[in-house]
Amino acid sequence: MLRYKADIKTLIYMFLTTSLFILQWTSIGVHPVTYVIYCFLSVSVAVITHNHNHVRIWKSDFLNTLQDWWLTVFYGFPVFAWIPTHNKNHHKLNNRPGDYTITYRFSEKNNLITLLSYPTISGFYQQKAIRDYLKDLYKNKKSRFFLSISQYAILVLWIGAAIFLDWRKALWFVIIPQQISLFSVLIFNYVQHVHANEESKWNHSRNFTGLLNFLLFNNGLHTVHHETAGLHWSMVPAEHKKVEANIDPALKERSFWGYIFRNYILGLFNKKYKTDSMRLRRIEMERIEAERRMNEKSEITEGALTA
Repeated sequence: MLRYKADIKTLIYMFLTTSLFILQWTSIGVHPVTYVIYCFLSVSVAVITHNHNHVRIWKSDFLNTLQDWWLTVFYGFPVFAWIPTHNKNHHKLNNRPGDYTITYRFSEKNNLITLLSYPTISGFYQQKAIRDYLKDLYKNKKSRFFLSISQYAILVLWIGAAIFLDWRKALWFVIIPQQISLFSVLIFNYVQHVHANEESKWNHSRNFTGLLNFLLFNNGLHTVHHETAGLHWSMVPAEHKKVEANIDPALKERSFWGYIFRNYILGLFNKKYKTDSMRLRRIEMERIEAERRMNEKSEITEGALTA
């Protein structure tokens, strides 16, 4: 029933997430070890949601609908929203103007403030695309519209029932993990695109090649994902090797947490640890080139007038 055998790993993660939820809710409560693991699995839910929206996990439409519902309650937002905001927008524009998830909407800087404020800002601007998408579905694809609305209904029932049963447990095991899931995926998007060159074929994304990929379904290899968005996550490493040499070394990081610590913590004390914006460098080069051409044109005009 699975499209790719590699998604057995996805099912294991889903089983662990569900099992830990039940275990914590019914018996052990908030235990430091299990809760940290549960929070990590909440991050993995966001990655699974991303993968599922690019390549559906199941061959069966019914099972894919069940998958959507499971992801919705653990992700914390209807997963159909990825279609208008990510699949149809971000992958088309790739951090260019018009991308709802653009990293330089209010600032060209890459610091702790821009990092932490990005999820809220990006999430806010994505809402219009979701509303417009639902309006279009209602007019043209009623069945898809009601399936999308069902995700809202299930999410509200899930959170409402949890709060009704025990609001403290709901906070710890439903709401906080959902926020971690929602927050983390936007953080990933930010660090993968900020200060890259959105107009470059190969340097539009930052890549992480370490343990992150084993734990989170090769989510760190972002350049090749944008070039082949329909490629299953299990096939991404082989494709990445084909294009890796084309990517600027500044956009190839071994460790995700090493990058976070260097740029956002050490960068507070020394600018040498901060990223250099390829986007701003490109814009400056374009400005210089435009001035050069303007000067050449002026010289030619003046020469013609003199003659």
